[in-house]
Amino acid sequence: MKIPVSEFIVRFMERLGIRHIFGMPGAHILPVYDALHGSSIRTVLAKHEQGAAFMAGGYARASGRIGACITTAGPGATNLVTGIANAYADHLPVLAVTGETSTHIFGRGGLQESSGEGGAIDQAALFQSITRYARLVERTDYLPNVLNRAARILLSKDPGPVLLSFPFNLQKELVEEELLERIAIHSSAGNGGPDPALLDRLCGHLLAAEHPVIVAGYGCIRAGAQPLVERLSRRLGAPVATSLKAKGVIGEDSPLSLGSLGVTSGGHACRHILERADLLLFLGAGFNERTSYTWDDALLEGRTLLQVDHDPEQLEKVFRADLAVAGDIGEVLAGLLARLGGEEAAGEREHRVPPADGKREAGSAFLSGFGLVERFFRALERRFPGPLMVFDDNIIFAQNLFQVSPRNRYFPNSGISSLGHAIPAAIGARFVEEAPTFAILGDGGFQMCGMELMTAVNYRIPLNVVLF
Repeated sequence: MKIPVSEFIVRFMERLGIRHIFGMPGAHILPVYDALHGSSIRTVLAKHEQGAAFMAGGYARASGRIGACITTAGPGATNLVTGIANAYADHLPVLAVTGETSTHIFGRGGLQESSGEGGAIDQAALFQSITRYARLVERTDYLPNVLNRAARILLSKDPGPVLLSFPFNLQKELVEEELLERIAIHSSAGNGGPDPALLDRLCGHLLAAEHPVIVAGYGCIRAGAQPLVERLSRRLGAPVATSLKAKGVIGEDSPLSLGSLGVTSGGHACRHILERADLLLFLGAGFNERTSYTWDDALLEGRTLLQVDHDPEQLEKVFRADLAVAGDIGEVLAGLLARLGGEEAAGEREHRVPPADGKREAGSAFLSGFGLVERFFRALERRFPGPLMVFDDNIIFAQNLFQVSPRNRYFPNSGISSLGHAIPAAIGARFVEEAPTFAILGDGGFQMCGMELMTAVNYRIPLNVVLF
C-alpha cells in the first residue's frame, strides 16, 4: 500500500519512539502537520522556533530519548539555529524536521525558498556545521537511506542533532508503506569492551597513588555511569570533582564530593587538587577553558594523568596523559571495579577525604555579597527534598550554592552558554517528568525567551521562574 511521504515521515518518528514534537506550523510543512494530527505524537505549539529547539533539547536531556522540533521553510528553519547548535554542543539526540519550497520552483525565487539554488539561502549548508547530519531530501528513491542514517545517529551512544528538510511537493508524493521496514530502529552495538591490558594498567596506577582525585565529566552522565563513579570513589577513597555539566554525578552532600571544578567556582576542588592530589583520573571530562581555569598547567604538573573517554578524538586533546583509554565509560568502570575487588576497609583511606563542609564555605565566600541568593538555594533544597529539575542560564550562583544530590537534577546551559535557554528547556523537560521544575535566568535572558511562558500557560505546565 502506498502512503504520502508526510505520513511516512510521521510513522518513522513514531518508530523512533518520539512522543512529543515542538514547533510552529507554516505553509511549507503543513502536510506533515496534517499527518501528525492522526498520529500518537503530541504537537506542542511554541511561540518562537528557537524556543521549540530548546524545548526539544530540554526534553532530550531530561528523558534520554529523542527530542523533536518542526518548522516551516526559510525563517522558520533559520530561527532554529541557536537551539540546534546547543544540542550539537551537548550531544543531544534532537531531530529537526523542516519544510521547503516545491522542487519545481528551486532557483526561481520562491517564497521562503532556502534550497541554495539561484541565490537562495542554502539551509542544508547553514546547518552542516551544527548537526551530525543535515539533508534536503529532494527525491523519494533514497528516502529510506536518509532516514536510516538519521536513525543511526539519533540512537547511537554518541548522538547529536539531525535536520531533515522536505520540499512541499515531496511531502505529498506517495511511497510504498513497506519501505518503513527497511529502516533499522535500534541502538548501535558496543565495540567489544575495553582492552583488558589497559584496564590492568589503569588499575595499577590507581592503586599506586596516595591521593587520587576523580574528575568526572558530562560523559559519565551520558553513559549512565553515575553509580559506578560513586562505587569507584568509595573503593579508592578518592574524592570526586566534576565539570559544571556533570555537577551531581555523585551527591554533593557526600564527603567524597569536591563539588564542581572551574573558573566560576569557589575554588574548593581546585585547592584540593593543587595541595594534595598526586593522580587525576579524567572520566568523560574535557579539560576546557572553564574546567581548566583557562588551561592552568599547575593543575596537571607533577601528577599522574589518566584519561577515559568514549570518543577517541577527546583523548589527549589538551594534555598528554600517562595513560589514555578509549571506551564506554560504564564498561571501563565495571572492569576496574572487578579488578579492585571488594570495598575498602572503613577508615583505611580516610586521610584522602576533604572536610565535608569545605564546598559550602568556599561557595559562600566566593559569592559573599549575594546572601539572598544563597538563602534561596538553601530553601530550595529544604522545600523540595524529592525529585526536582533545575534549568539554569546564570550558572555561577547554582554552581557554588546549589547542592545537587540524587534527589534532584541540575541542567546548566553550558554547551554554548546561550541565554534564553532555561524557560523553553524546562518546558520541554516538564513533558517528560511531573516533578517540580525551576528555570533560573537573568533579566536579559528572560527578554529573549519570556514569550514561552505563554506556552507553559497554554499547556498548563506548572513552572517556577526565578530571575537573578
